[in-house]
Amino acid sequence: MIDDLYSARILTLVANMPRAGRLAAPDASADRTAKLCGSRIIVDVVVEDGKVADFAQEVTACALGQASAAVLGAHVIGADLAELELARDALAAMLKTNGPHPAGRFAELAVLEPVKDYPARHASTLLAFEAAVEAVRKATGSTQTRTSSAGAA
Repeated sequence: MIDDLYSARILTLVANMPRAGRLAAPDASADRTAKLCGSRIIVDVVVEDGKVADFAQEVTACALGQASAAVLGAHVIGADLAELELARDALAAMLKTNGPHPAGRFAELAVLEPVKDYPARHASTLLAFEAAVEAVRKATGSTQTRTSSAGAA
């Protein structure tokens, strides 16, 4: 069971974290923490024409949170707020309600499907996407809110 949770693919994602660090001059930043385990992610974004043009993340999380952040970092450039919200919501649904794998540029999140059997790990797995949505929302001045089924626990 633990081998499924910490698969070679997940560990490879963790070892190759893209866009780690902080941006010197972000348009917005967001900080999310999982209360249960203390995992924390800070996201910085630059948004141009409604799409992420630059991105960095400081990740202090378990391997599952890091793997999710790695997928986000690898594919976030060019994403808009709606796409990030859909990915966040699809990831939450996959983990919490046996929903289908996320599609599109974030389809690689399917590797995290085994996390659904570990509810205590859901919040840390969702952190990166929660923070990215918040940061892009701030950067675009969006007051429109899509309700997440995830939440940062």
